[in-house]
Amino acid sequence: MPIPRLSRAQFRRLVREAIDRLPTTVQEMLHNVDVEVRWRPTPWERRQAGVRPGEPLFGLYLGTPLPQRDSSYTMTLPDRIVIYQEPHERFCRSHEELVEQVRVTLLHEIGHYLGMDEDRLQELGLE
Repeated sequence: MPIPRLSRAQFRRLVREAIDRLPTTVQEMLHNVDVEVRWRPTPWERRQAGVRPGEPLFGLYLGTPLPQRDSSYTMTLPDRIVIYQEPHERFCRSHEELVEQVRVTLLHEIGHYLGMDEDRLQELGLE
């Protein structure tokens, strides 16, 4: 049975709390990165993530990972991490599981920002 639906403000608060609990060194790495909360991914975002039909997409990193940047990387808009509320609520069975999944999703997308691929994130338990 799914957990009761949260308001957008309540879900944003969960995401903000997950960011606030990150180690200071990680928080400092997130300069010029916007973290957004949206209801669900668009078809384009699902294609970007390579998610198959029926699979959940909890979050998405949109930008240029740090290791791929060079001296020509200037005057750009902030990178974005998008956290999707609906998949979290649909697949989590308790508030505690929801809080943990938000944390894992945030760390997963930060991993992409830092240049980690899916295999490395899976090794770290951030799948």
